[in-house]
Parts: sequence; structure tokens; C-alpha cells
Amino acid sequence: MKKKGEMKKVKKVKDKVNDGQDDDPWWWLVQEGIRPSFLCISLFALLVRVAVGLHPYSGARTPPKFGDYEAQRHWMEITLNLPPKDWYRNSSVNDLSYWGLDYPPLTAYQSYVHGVFLKTFDPDSVALFTSRGYESYLGKLLMRWTVLSSDVLIFFPAVLYFVLVYRSMRFGMGQNSDVAWHIAMILLNPCLILIDHGHFQYNCISLGLTIAAIAAALSQKDLVASVLYCLALNHKQMSAYFAPAFFGYLLGKCLRKKNPLLEVTKLGLMVIGTFAVVWWPYLQSKDAALAVLSRLAPFERGIYEDYVANFWCTSSVLVKWKKLYSTQSLRIFSLAATLITCLPSMVQQILAPSSKGFLYALLNTSFSFYLFSFQVHEKSILLPLLPLTLLALEESRSILWLTHFAMFSMFPLLHRDKLVLAYMALYALFILVYFAPCGPSGRCHGSKTLDNTQKTKRSVDFITSITFHPLLMGFLGLCSLILHVIYLTMHPPNKYPFLFEAVIMLICFSQFVLFTFYFNSKQWMLSKHLTSKDKQKKLI
Repeated sequence: MKKKGEMKKVKKVKDKVNDGQDDDPWWWLVQEGIRPSFLCISLFALLVRVAVGLHPYSGARTPPKFGDYEAQRHWMEITLNLPPKDWYRNSSVNDLSYWGLDYPPLTAYQSYVHGVFLKTFDPDSVALFTSRGYESYLGKLLMRWTVLSSDVLIFFPAVLYFVLVYRSMRFGMGQNSDVAWHIAMILLNPCLILIDHGHFQYNCISLGLTIAAIAAALSQKDLVASVLYCLALNHKQMSAYFAPAFFGYLLGKCLRKKNPLLEVTKLGLMVIGTFAVVWWPYLQSKDAALAVLSRLAPFERGIYEDYVANFWCTSSVLVKWKKLYSTQSLRIFSLAATLITCLPSMVQQILAPSSKGFLYALLNTSFSFYLFSFQVHEKSILLPLLPLTLLALEESRSILWLTHFAMFSMFPLLHRDKLVLAYMALYALFILVYFAPCGPSGRCHGSKTLDNTQKTKRSVDFITSITFHPLLMGFLGLCSLILHVIYLTMHPPNKYPFLFEAVIMLICFSQFVLFTFYFNSKQWMLSKHLTSKDKQKKLI
């Protein structure tokens, strides 16, 4: 009898493991848990990054200033050969007009560490003065490895941390394959791979620190979240796109605790302490600190550059902002517009902080900054895309559409970098992963996640019907396909040399605005779906 009972238990375990095996083709990948599936997907994602790294980069063989690749290499040269007090100061040995440092101190420290790495294997690549425009095979290989190592050491672990936290909260991960699909959506984000490993940047560091901060905040480690987010902010000032969401969520939680003043004080001390440590070399004098700050806010460039799909650049077709208003006035306009549009998300989290609402707030505030802040670049679309990939299981339909237009908005930039082949390959890979039969997108009509959010969608029916209208989606999809072909095969009229870029910008901007309304509506509707238990819950 005892043996029979044991046999039944074994059979139950086997049945449980094999349950869904027939309709879940990736069951073998995830049956052992999150970590093994994460390892497999990470190795594949790493190989994809290596393959993209074989393509050209920003400014390849285009003197006199080359491009972003040369900027990153030059920062390694400067930080390695000069003392910290001279990194942000114009001098005979540091010409700020030639790719002067314009990111916060943590980027400078990162450049120093990578500079030490390059000097160990190829000293000529970071030699002061003589290394400008250096493009040896070994130098390029080492530079590519610095980005790969940053991904492996910071971005990948942060994603694992987030997925483990997200899984424990069970926002909607029904089948195990949902986990693998979610990991793939984050690690195989084509926009991030193209910018970091093609164009050449280190967004994986600031975005990785941000993901880790989000995971810490969701797991109630608010002090750790504050430190990690401050580190992200001190790596790239664009991380400020997420500041209102972090502020609203953490303040909202503090106000619900027994001693709100004490909790706010602790968070404030962590923020001040982190900034003090990072900025310590520049706190010795007022001039040194101001020299860094002046480099972080390049107002002299104007309110926009190139053809980025935000409000100021798009509306300039009709309103010539730069001619009508001074830079000082435009700074005030952009600040006011950004604060006004991100205020609803921040207020909602102060009044009703929630884990899911926090993720939507990150998405909404980053879109506000992208659409209305001063000096937005095409690459800045990576910031709204980050929380969207974290919400992939909640927004499986949105991530397909927005990733498409995010890539489309960067197409002129990537075309200039000769990354069209990598662009097409990564887009195809993204589509294959998105429509994998084991992911939520492959069973969208029967997914539990989408059923749960359907109640919310009824409340924002009007915006949803516009955003996801089949005819509109089909028309815009066809337009973007035709524009890709036109951009690659035709020349614009001499009178309008940037006509194609302007049309791409207008189409992408229209979609970004629609989704901003859509996501803001969804965030505010979350308050109406709080359970009585959630409403009565008080944080300890």
C-alpha cells in the first residue's frame, strides 16, 4: 500500500511537469525554473549582441569628429590621462568642443575603468592627443567588449532580479512559458541592442540600474531602490525621465506608513548620501560643481536637433519655435509642458501607490519627458520602451505596435550608421519571438492576462478603439513599409532635403501621443479596480 501511494505521488508530479507539454512547445526550457530559462535566453541574447557588433558604428571612418563611438573612446582617453578636476573643464589638454564629457560623473568613472581595460591591451587606443579617430581592429574589438561586459555585469542581472520579483507578485504570469517570453521581450529589445551594440553607447548601464531600482521598489526595498535610481541618474541625466514616477510611488508609500516623516527623511538621506559619494571630487569647490552642471544641460544646442518624433520638432513644421522665442523662453515652455503632462501619473501614485500603477507611471512620465522636454534625441525613445517591456505581459499588443514605431523613428539615424541590415534582422527576430506560440501574443484571445485587463479597457474604450483600430493600424503599417522602401531607394526633392525624415517623424509622433493618452487612462483606471483588501492595506 505504501509503495502504491508513493507511485501515485510520482505519477502526479510527472503529470504536473508534463501538463501543457503538448500546447506549450517551450515547456522543457522553463520546467526547471526561471534561472535556467533566463540563462538560455541570455546566452542567445549575448550572441545577437555580438553579431550586431560586427556591423558599423556611429561615425565610422568619417572625420573630423567621427561619431558617438569616438565620443566614448575620447572620454576614456581624457579620464585616463587627466585628473578628475579637469575632466569637465576646458583647457589646452581637454578641448570641450571635441566631444567634451556631457554626462554625470558616474559615466566618467565608467569611462576611466574601461580606459584602463583598453590601455592594458592596446595603449595606443587611449593615448592622449594621438588617439583621436583611432580605429584599429583590436581597438574596435575591445570597445565592443566593454559594452558586452556592461550588459553581462549590470543589465542582465538587473533583468533577472526584476523577473524574479515580478514572478513572485504574479501580475499575470500564468504558464511557465510566459516567463521565458517576458525575459525574451526585455533582453531582445531590438532598439536597445541597435543603439548600444550598433550605434555604440552604454545605455545598458543606466537602464540596468533603473530596472534594478524598480525591482527593489516593488519588493519593498525602498532605500535600496533610492540608491540604485540615484546611480542611474548619475550615469545618464536622461534617467530623470523616471524621476516623477519614483518620487510619486515612494512618497505615496511613505505617507501610508506609521511614521511618514521618518520614512521620507530616510529616503532623503539615502539620495543625498549617494549624490555626495558620486560627486565628491567636484564638491570641493563651487566652480568645479558648476563646471559639471553646465556640461549636463546643453541649452545652447536649442530645443531640438535632427528630426525626433517629439512635440517641439513635429510642431516646428507649423511653428518656428527657434525663430519666434528665445532659448530662455523655450526652456520655460518645455519645463512647464513636461511637468504638466507628467503630473497626473505622479499624483495618482501619491494618492494610490501600487506596484502595477508604478510601472505604468514610469511609462507615462518617460513619455511626457520624451514628448515635451528640452533637447530630446532619437535614442531617448529607449526610456519609454523600458517600462513597456517590463509590462510586456500586461501590454502584449502595445509592445508590438510601439516597438515598431520606436524602431521606425530611429530608422534615419540607423541608416546613417549603415545599420540597415542589422535593423531588418533584429526586427524580424523580434516579430518571431513576439508571435512565438508559447507567448501571450500567440494566444492573445485566450490569455488570462488580457482577460483581467479587459475590464479596465472597457473604461477607456474610446481611446482604445482609436489606438488599436484595425484600419488605422493597417494603414499606418503599410505607410511605414512604403516609407522604408522610399527612404532606401529614392532621393528627396532638392527643395525639401529632409522631407522623408519629416514624414516619418509625423507618423511616429501621432502614435506616441495616442499611446500616451491610452497609458495614462489605464493608470488612472487602476484605482477603480483596487480590491477592498488593497484599499484597507496599510504598510508597516
